[in-house]
This record gives sequence, structure tokens and C-alpha cells, in this order.
Amino acid sequence: MNEVIPVERVEGAILVLRGHNVMLDLDLAALYGVEVKVLNQAVKRNIKRFPDDFMFQLTADEDARLRSQSVTLEGTRRNGGLIRT
Repeated sequence: MNEVIPVERVEGAILVLRGHNVMLDLDLAALYGVEVKVLNQAVKRNIKRFPDDFMFQLTADEDARLRSQSVTLEGTRRNGGLIRT
């Protein structure tokens, strides 16, 4: 992937959750042009390269609230993975 990603696209994907700036794994995968499954597998294979607090799972309540707040989430299957930015 050699194209320049507009800053607005990245900023639009950043959410504040639990007092931290985060990106959903789906959004990060889209920015890199890979499937979510591929991104998550790469992180798991290389977990020692990331800080302990690099990622966390959404609670069911957080997932429901995010879905209700964003039209782009409706009808989209998400596994609730987050990556801190």
C-alpha cells in the first residue's frame, strides 16, 4: 500500500473509549487494506512487539453503545477489537 491516507480519514476513525484514543480493528484493517482477520492474526503472531495495553476487547455494553452512536457500524459485523492510538 503506497497511497497516502488523508489525515481526516484517520482522525475520523479515532474514538475515545475508557479515556483512551482507540481505533476499531475493522477501521485499522481498512486503512492498511487488509482483512480484520489478517490484521488480528498478525498482531497475535507478533504480540511481544506491542505494549501490554496495546489492545483490548469491547464489553457487550460498549459494543452496543458504539453501534447505536454510529450509522457506519449498523449492519457491520465487528468482533469488538480495539487498538489504542
